[in-house]
Amino acid sequence: MRVILIGQAAFAERALELLQARGEEVVQVFAPPEAAGARPDPLAARALKLGLPLSQPPSYKTDDVYHQVKALEADLLIMAFVTLIVPERILYAPRYQSICFHPSLLPRHRGASAINWTLIQGDTETGITWFWPDAGIDTGPILVQRRVPIRPDDTTGSLYFEKLFPLGIDALNEALDLIKAGAAPRIQQDESQATYEPICRDEHARIDFNRPAREVHDLIRGCDPQPGAFASFGDHQVRLYEPHLEVIENQRAQPGTVLQLDDSGMHLALRGGRLIVRRARLDANGKKAAPGELAAAIGLGVGQRLQ
Repeated sequence: MRVILIGQAAFAERALELLQARGEEVVQVFAPPEAAGARPDPLAARALKLGLPLSQPPSYKTDDVYHQVKALEADLLIMAFVTLIVPERILYAPRYQSICFHPSLLPRHRGASAINWTLIQGDTETGITWFWPDAGIDTGPILVQRRVPIRPDDTTGSLYFEKLFPLGIDALNEALDLIKAGAAPRIQQDESQATYEPICRDEHARIDFNRPAREVHDLIRGCDPQPGAFASFGDHQVRLYEPHLEVIENQRAQPGTVLQLDDSGMHLALRGGRLIVRRARLDANGKKAAPGELAAAIGLGVGQRLQ
């Protein structure tokens, strides 16, 4: 097939590798514009290395981009980790139209922070979806969907890189086979089951130690690595990472109290449990460190509380 690939980062680079291995004809690669002082995007770098046509427009809404796509006479457009809006007229230009990757079990968790909210809301199962995009946000018919269990201490980072990333590439191979065989389904999403959440930012990441232990744990792992769930100690803002929860029904210490600081991490009292965080950082320097090292730097010790 003649394929257009739009995407970015390692996921799109891996999708390009798959297309090359399958012998598909990649007629155009679209990647994000170069940012001053930043490393080249992995997809853009790989396309240049392979000698493939590469475009990096700041927007897909212009007539120039539309006419460029239309003139390629492609069979399929693949969207592999795309953050810019791609208009309908581009989506529908190829012979088989377009397919798009999403890291959740659509219609649940539509939006750009699907993995974050999957964990923050305490889901025990997730997965990936390749779907046929339309004018809505993650609303098009489903082509391929795969499910995976969520481990108790999965973070947004571990869930994506260890499970959803490889699963998404494997499912892309299946999706391409279905399309080439003329057997690709278009399963309408059940709107009664749909959820949509905003981009997960600092406004969602402040820890409330009055919440039950599992909710605090889920917030921290759902914000790991970005934006980083945070609490305060004096004038310092402390972000917590790599959490592990031990359920203790009769926990008596005030929530947020430091119970222990050692090589295993920082142990914090929660309502109904004990939280162990293995990494932390201060916004002031932006570097993750062992919690004991960070606590010593700001005078945080056993018996004191994060707020």
